[in-house]
Amino acid sequence: MSKLTGAQVARHNSKASCWVIVHGKAYDVTEFLPEHPGGQKIILQYAGKDATEAFDPIHPPDTLDQYLEASKHLGEVDMTTVEHEEKAEDPDESARLERIQRMPPLAACYNLMDFEAVAREVMKRTAWAYYSSGADDEMTLRENHSAFHKIWFRPRILVDVETVDFSTTMLGSKCAIPFYVTATALGKLGHPEGEVVLTRAAHDHGVIQMIPTLASCSFDEIVDAKRGDQVQWLQLYVNKDRAITQRIVERAEARGCRGLFITVDAPQLGRREKDMRSKFSDVGSSVQAAGDSIDRSQGAARAISSFIDPALSWRDIPWFQSITTMPIVLKGVQCVEDVLRAVELGVQGVVLSNHGGRQLDFARSAIEVLAEVMPVLRARGWERKIEIYIDGGVRRATDILKALCLGATGVGIGRPFLYAMSAYGQPGVDRAMQLLKDELEMNMRLIGATTIADLSPSMLDVRGLVGGHPAAVPLDTLTLGAYDPLQAPRFSQAKL
Repeated sequence: MSKLTGAQVARHNSKASCWVIVHGKAYDVTEFLPEHPGGQKIILQYAGKDATEAFDPIHPPDTLDQYLEASKHLGEVDMTTVEHEEKAEDPDESARLERIQRMPPLAACYNLMDFEAVAREVMKRTAWAYYSSGADDEMTLRENHSAFHKIWFRPRILVDVETVDFSTTMLGSKCAIPFYVTATALGKLGHPEGEVVLTRAAHDHGVIQMIPTLASCSFDEIVDAKRGDQVQWLQLYVNKDRAITQRIVERAEARGCRGLFITVDAPQLGRREKDMRSKFSDVGSSVQAAGDSIDRSQGAARAISSFIDPALSWRDIPWFQSITTMPIVLKGVQCVEDVLRAVELGVQGVVLSNHGGRQLDFARSAIEVLAEVMPVLRARGWERKIEIYIDGGVRRATDILKALCLGATGVGIGRPFLYAMSAYGQPGVDRAMQLLKDELEMNMRLIGATTIADLSPSMLDVRGLVGGHPAAVPLDTLTLGAYDPLQAPRFSQAKL
């Protein structure tokens, strides 16, 4: 069968007949346009053109095979005949490429904030905006980190701490350290290999990985990348079509996932203005001439999330329990009352989380909710009935220790590993994990604990977090150096 030519594909450049090229193959996506989770307008930008560069960071490679029937796979394209639009030189991109040549050596990164500071300078602008953005005024985004600074230690002295063991068990699985790689979307925005980089690093350090629903790599790619008895969990956004959800859950269990983390804090997408603003300046396509403007109202996040079911409720939990034997954890719980209800329904765990500050602004930090939840569970004798995890704002091993002392089973870390991967690839993630291990060993010695079981609330002063004395927080200069402030609308640079 002869290959299609670029001219043949280019003729199909409208809503009435829309073909796109991805990895040298043509696809008829006309009928799929109304069903595309990101809306049809984003596809129409590439009608009749090569869409590979835009497709790869957002879609797993098996997306077209899964969602587009075989008759719409039109065959290979002779790419030598495809016209490539000349892109105008972007001064920002040229400056970014120049900064990459001057990057600090990996050995110059001494803590997790260092990776964030480097990534801010070397990532593509739209990728950085997606990873770093928070909801609205980003109050919760910043508070997630600063809340840890309201807790102080009460160390024990003259404890034999020559040998320190921080291995633990989470959801019945042994792991080398009490943190896990939490689910984060669109790994290929930061690195061309995407989430499998995190899979390999997690294996090498004995760390559990939570596989995201909205990964750039396919689920099978991420599972195939694991080695030996490596532990993986599945993070689930619940689809409006429960049959699709059931297939995802059953597939995950069949492939060996050992935990199902159902995201419960995203019935509607939060407004993430950095992401929105970075997309607003994108140049549209000639399709707009027909009165079809590009919807940039939610940036990259909009394009991957519209399938999520806002009708998800407590009534669905028994159904999930009926379709899987994996431990079920509710991810995104934010108050005591909902933790208690989760215990009553018999789920195995909750993640106290505000979605990394990306959903409801002024949602409280997970560490603050944890300090409120654990005394209530202990008062009822329920602290062993459910495992409590937290995520959001963790940047130091001292943050991990504070959560464990309060009673958390483990801590999820997301953005720091994305930044390390984006700047330095797998060696960056390896170093980030090792830095946390080294910090944890040192700080367990300094607090007077040799095992995770030694950690207790008596080792903390939480009055600054829960009331008592004024909760003044010292300025964190590393955060100030890496944080990307929100921007006001920009005036045009064109001269009158």
